[in-house]
Amino acid sequence: MSVPFIDLKAQYKTIKREVSEAIQRVLDSGQFILGPEVESLEQEIAGYCQTKFAVAVASGTDALELSLRSCGVGPGDEVITPAYGFIAAAEAIVTVGAVPVFVDIESATYTLDVSAIESKISTRTKAILPVHLYGHPCAMDPILAVAQRHSLRIIEDCAQAIGAMTGGRKVGGIGHIGCLSFYPTKNLGGYGDGGMVVTNDADIADQIRLLRGHGSRERYQHRMIGRNSRLDELQAAILRVKLRHLDSWNEARRNRALRYTQQFSKRPIPGLILPQELSGCRHVYHLYTLRTPQREAIQQRLAGLGVETQVAYPQPLTAQPALSPWIPKNCHWPSSEAICREVLSVPIYPELTAEQVDWVVETFFQALDKAG
Repeated sequence: MSVPFIDLKAQYKTIKREVSEAIQRVLDSGQFILGPEVESLEQEIAGYCQTKFAVAVASGTDALELSLRSCGVGPGDEVITPAYGFIAAAEAIVTVGAVPVFVDIESATYTLDVSAIESKISTRTKAILPVHLYGHPCAMDPILAVAQRHSLRIIEDCAQAIGAMTGGRKVGGIGHIGCLSFYPTKNLGGYGDGGMVVTNDADIADQIRLLRGHGSRERYQHRMIGRNSRLDELQAAILRVKLRHLDSWNEARRNRALRYTQQFSKRPIPGLILPQELSGCRHVYHLYTLRTPQREAIQQRLAGLGVETQVAYPQPLTAQPALSPWIPKNCHWPSSEAICREVLSVPIYPELTAEQVDWVVETFFQALDKAG
């Protein structure tokens, strides 16, 4: 049996008619940029994320960068963010001229270690940018408490976690701003790039709208230097179709994750650490990421047996050459540095069958025995 890491074709088959009708609707309208589909999607995403406003942009990375700019973060400012994860958050911080200040992660959830934040705050700190990694929410209440004590903005990176919850609240609407990605592999993915900023702050929403359209409200009248960061109508129409299915797809991911955990737990394996869902949280399992000290041997063996896996991520951000100018010397982030050597993500998506899950686990056991 062959099990791909993700199967976007399988999902498309289940919504093909709905998607075709949505695309045809846009083609018939003749309007392709920032039209009624984008406006409707913004309203629907705001409702879904329990926020007052949502502003569509061209990508999740743009959502992060424009959010920082809307909060006045710029040259010389500092933004606290995790030392482990995808580069987009740190990249956005650097792009606006600010300095990323890296904090280690919690080993249980792979999210920002709240206990390490306060010691990193300086007079130049403007914001905290937590990342809800793999689909598990950060510990937002203590992060909010730290931010309030120091008058800091919170910009949530929800690229991997739309629909995740903590304390009964959906991520994105807990801090000042939430940033979504609609990259095709995400839980809510388009058929191209796309992103969204969600917020309860009318001024921030207004700033994002200005920034995404060359700083202009009226044609050829530019109030600020912005950029071209617009979501097109075709992507918005497709995302509106997929948003209707998001909760059921997230629940399917949770069911697959539960089966993985049950199957892996049938056999005690030294060093194997499975994903956790902390009390009061709702994990949406963008990735099912486990840890094993025998990762390389197991991954190679799984590939030989037809099971595709990924390592997300093979090194902490503090080891990325592109970020080296912002990395203090002789500093260490122990959890991030240890975790990156062991993480392995196995296939998880709504269309994954029980038989495929069982096969992945069976081949994992075979690979483990082979690795000896």
